[in-house]
Amino acid sequence: MPLTFRKSFRILPGVRLNINRRSWSITLGVGSGPHHTISSTGRDTTSLDLPGPFGYRTSRRRRSR
Repeated sequence: MPLTFRKSFRILPGVRLNINRRSWSITLGVGSGPHHTISSTGRDTTSLDLPGPFGYRTSRRRRSR
């Protein structure tokens, strides 16, 4: 079983900084509402928890400059 590293810091209400071994990301969103995550690897993810065992999630890759 490989060792992993992941840490999440609350910067402001509704803003979290997530750090793992290879990248970092910022998540914007409050409570169980919609969340938007921007990653240092170029990925943008929007997610929403729906009632019951359902959820919505979409991801896209930003173009590199």
